[in-house]
Amino acid sequence: MNIHEYQAKQVLAKYGAPISQGVPVLAAEDVETALAQLPGPVYVVKSQIHAGGRGKGKFKELPEDAKGGVRVSFSPDEVRANVAEMLGNTLVTKQTGPAGKQVNRLYIEDGADIGRELYCSLLVNRETGKVSFVASTEGGMDIEAVAEETPEKIHTIDVTASEGVTDATIDALISAFELAGPAKDEAKDLFTNLYTAFVETDMSLLEINPLVVLGNGSLRVLDAKVSFDSNAEFRHPELQELRDLTEEDAKEIEASKYDLSYVALDGEIGCMVNGAGLAMATMDIIKLYGAEPANFLDVGGGATTEKVTAAFKIITGDPKVKGILVNIFGGIMRCDVIAEGVVEAVKQVGLQVPLVVRLEGTKVEEGKKIINDSDVDVVAADDLDDAAQKIVKAVKG
Repeated sequence: MNIHEYQAKQVLAKYGAPISQGVPVLAAEDVETALAQLPGPVYVVKSQIHAGGRGKGKFKELPEDAKGGVRVSFSPDEVRANVAEMLGNTLVTKQTGPAGKQVNRLYIEDGADIGRELYCSLLVNRETGKVSFVASTEGGMDIEAVAEETPEKIHTIDVTASEGVTDATIDALISAFELAGPAKDEAKDLFTNLYTAFVETDMSLLEINPLVVLGNGSLRVLDAKVSFDSNAEFRHPELQELRDLTEEDAKEIEASKYDLSYVALDGEIGCMVNGAGLAMATMDIIKLYGAEPANFLDVGGGATTEKVTAAFKIITGDPKVKGILVNIFGGIMRCDVIAEGVVEAVKQVGLQVPLVVRLEGTKVEEGKKIINDSDVDVVAADDLDDAAQKIVKAVKG
């Protein structure tokens, strides 16, 4: 689960991280409340969307030379003008794609006297199986570009779970960030608190870009991106109120209600598969034969007829879908359950596009009989290669 910058800062502030004073703006009238609470004279108006590159983004509704999604303002009137332009308009960044995202929330923050910009993140390092700090003196920049052009400026410091953040960890971070003065003195508390927040709230990513050294030498979290591990949501009911459904794909929200693993893509062939590995292979072979998958959808090993019916409805509800491929290998999953779900879903929502079904494994003959005895207009396939060729041919005509 992703959350907005201002929400991430609220979470980090509870763990003692230094943040700027700021006020969220959810409606135009909230700007006066924000201005009354902030000292000025410098304010920063920030678009709140689940995407990076906001500062360099462009609003669809504004002229090409208009300012981006993060704006420094030097008076209350300038703040009001920026809020009027930004709130409710569509911001396009390198991460949103050309469709962009509507800005439904803003964050007005007190300006900061920035001395240096640093990059700091925490993530689960799959190579070492540990939580790692990623540190660089090149804050405020695209970290991928830094990694490509100057990889020596990126430092990875692992933290052993049984030990936590040690003095050696702090020394390594101080060296990586080249900290001195007050910032060096504040390092132990800050990095220990960030690690504690990461672990206790089950984050999968904490990215601070930039972490700044202020003109007075102190550290401050100037921007923050947080993602929580969805598998640990049951442990944190208090975090669910931070979820902004307007930032999520409606089909993915519906899939989550049935515990379906679904990710919307841009292709034309809808996929219903059991098992993440088989789902990836199915998407790959569709691309091999010249088409694009419209989704990743894993119904899992314990799917019921209800779940399969829901999955089918989600796929057919996507207007981009021009054909559907059902690819089931019945190990734990039974082919007859899938067949019943497909038939039930077609009865409920109808079928306006070609459907190719490949079944193999547990109860496969029963599954095939269910489909063959129904009036569903389906093309049977012998194996995955055959299924992919048939659905691509049907879609491409």
